[in-house]
Amino acid sequence: MTDPRPSRPQSVRPPTPRTTTLNVILVILALFVGYLLYAFIYRQVEPPVESVRSDGPRSGEIIQVDVLNGCGVSRAASRVTSFLRERGYDVVEMRNYKSFDVQNSLVIDRSGDLQTARKVAYALGVKEKNIVRQINHDYYVDVSVVVGKDFGSLKVPQ
Repeated sequence: MTDPRPSRPQSVRPPTPRTTTLNVILVILALFVGYLLYAFIYRQVEPPVESVRSDGPRSGEIIQVDVLNGCGVSRAASRVTSFLRERGYDVVEMRNYKSFDVQNSLVIDRSGDLQTARKVAYALGVKEKNIVRQINHDYYVDVSVVVGKDFGSLKVPQ
């Protein structure tokens, strides 16, 4: 059964200044939360390894490195130091590691910039799986290199 009375159009109230203000605040808040989510996700994604395929730092970039002999081969750290310096790395220290039984050479990220460690590893021929993060702000270097018993397989001239 239909109502014989004519229907009245619903009256639409114009938005009040308070409603408009709240809507604007909600839009700004939604945009801010979206930006924060984007920034969080973007920071979690590491750039691809292909972006570090170079033998040395970019022009004007200073990468400080210390080289440690962990294999016991005479002058291994010295040869790695010369090799890295020829490619533009700033090798600030060279010494023996705490032991000479390191099997695989390691590149240790000290500053929290994994891309820098990847550049050094690529220059030496150290595998990606041998890049380690040990952030230590007491060290004044970006990267430490521990030369292992695989010294002969590195890109360093023998």
